[in-house]
Amino acid sequence: MKIVLSTLNAKFIHSSLALRYLRSYAREAFPGIELVEYTINDVMLNIVADIYKRQPDIVAFSCYIWNIRETLDVIRNLKKVCPDVAVILGGPEVTYDADEWMKKHPEIDVIAIGEGEQTFLELLHVYQEAKAEGKPPRLRDVAGIAYRDDAHVRFSMPRAQIEEMDTIPSPYADHLDELNNRVVYFEASRGCPFKCQYCLSSIEDGVRYFSLERVKEDLLRLIRHGVKTIKFVDRTFNINKKYAMEIFQFLIDNHNGTVFQFEITADILRADVLDFLTENAPPGIFRFEIGVQSTNDETNRLVQRIQRFDRLARTVTQIKQSGKIAQHLDLIAGLPEEDYQSFRKTFNDVFALRPEELQLGFLKMLRGTGVRARAANHGYVFMDEAPYEILGNNVLSFADMQKIKRVEDVLEKYWNAHRMDLTLEWLLANQFETPFDFFQTFGDFWEQQGWSRIGHQLEDLFLRLLAFLQHENVEGLGHVQSLMKFDYLRNQKHRPRKLWWTDVLDKEAMHQTYAAVYEQRDRLREDFAAHAALEKDYFKHTVTTKVTFDIETWLRTGEVIEGDFSLVVYYPYKKEDSNDFTVVNQAVHAAG
Repeated sequence: MKIVLSTLNAKFIHSSLALRYLRSYAREAFPGIELVEYTINDVMLNIVADIYKRQPDIVAFSCYIWNIRETLDVIRNLKKVCPDVAVILGGPEVTYDADEWMKKHPEIDVIAIGEGEQTFLELLHVYQEAKAEGKPPRLRDVAGIAYRDDAHVRFSMPRAQIEEMDTIPSPYADHLDELNNRVVYFEASRGCPFKCQYCLSSIEDGVRYFSLERVKEDLLRLIRHGVKTIKFVDRTFNINKKYAMEIFQFLIDNHNGTVFQFEITADILRADVLDFLTENAPPGIFRFEIGVQSTNDETNRLVQRIQRFDRLARTVTQIKQSGKIAQHLDLIAGLPEEDYQSFRKTFNDVFALRPEELQLGFLKMLRGTGVRARAANHGYVFMDEAPYEILGNNVLSFADMQKIKRVEDVLEKYWNAHRMDLTLEWLLANQFETPFDFFQTFGDFWEQQGWSRIGHQLEDLFLRLLAFLQHENVEGLGHVQSLMKFDYLRNQKHRPRKLWWTDVLDKEAMHQTYAAVYEQRDRLREDFAAHAALEKDYFKHTVTTKVTFDIETWLRTGEVIEGDFSLVVYYPYKKEDSNDFTVVNQAVHAAG
């Protein structure tokens, strides 16, 4: 019997943990299972053709909000060319409202409801027996599914969760070459102790853990294989302090350069754990994803989210001050009773923590969640099809949602991309009432210019910010432009050939600057000084531009010394070396 396990990932670099669990659980009885991953960007007919050439008896898809439309398109057409193939769907998107999915989509033969390992194996046995006997499969004997019986949709008995987690074979015992150049998803536990009503994890009771020995063995196998990034999908990784500490210590001792990302609840992170991490974590190895969602107490009460923002803020601040762990904080616009002004406050509360990434998401009314069940209580209007994003509610109009989307767009391009951090900090400190107001005003201007409908290169982002600032008549625009130049040049890996500004130095000023750099070469970094010794080498490795204040002094002391300065940025052309820079006072040198 030919079996194909498949899914459509959001991106090629992603990998499916669910499929690998199913394969590992069924591997002993069905060693020939094929696992094939596609993406939602692949051409539908190409996916159908690829599955068709494998001639499967059974094809099973893992379904989520991001791939359900494309998956249904694939199976509709697959059934036309392979009418006898049994199509099994599983995953969070089809677990809820399975009756509706089966009735609307006759090409689905079976839906596995909830945890799928045991269910999938039993289905394979039932289909194998049916094929051998030449009879229809006895699907009613398999617990935890929705299936067809003639013209009717039936449900079998519910299936209990697997209690002994280590009875599930490792999804990473073999086939590790499939993971080359991909993000690997990892699970140390299942379940969540919290009941946040917008999250599917709120439906499952309790937390079940794999043994530490099992977790360590799998992690070490992946690390030794050379996996670059491992993302833990545990909903609250730090809920069990002893368990989390054991894994943190193991990874500190064995990371070998792999990066690990965890979802943590920051306000319950114990002080001793926090001290341990900030003192012992190797820089750049850990990343924390922290769901804040809202700082509105009434909103949090309505969605049954227990959160102490003051404690969360202290944790995030201490982690940031350590400089060792990058943090990704999440917000959700559209939660119950959070209107535009309340969300503005939430945004500013969280942005004040200056996380490396701030993701601004929009509430999705997921099937099976409490917010969807009580949507009428708050006047929710939302998309009928996945991703079920809200269009508005009783306190947040569709127009308000569109305004916040413009904030999100600019936030992603400018803050989360870290293209001009110094410029943004200057603007936020000196020019706009709050960070939200900056991103909102800029986002509105972006939309008015029609830029959301056209692409952009890196230089365009600087020019568009400059156009916005000119439109707003911001004070001290010369200083802002100077910082924009500095951000642009310092973030380039190689000496740029293309500059977005027009006030370039003439030949005489260039030579004066070189002479000044040459004179002060004893205080430059060794390689910078060596290239400054010869004018020819100097011009090959540097870019010089006018700036209106001494950026070097400002970065060191915070003092703004205005004048006629030249910024010189040095590019060593070696991957292991960072850029360097110096600032020359043109007026002093010219007078000398």
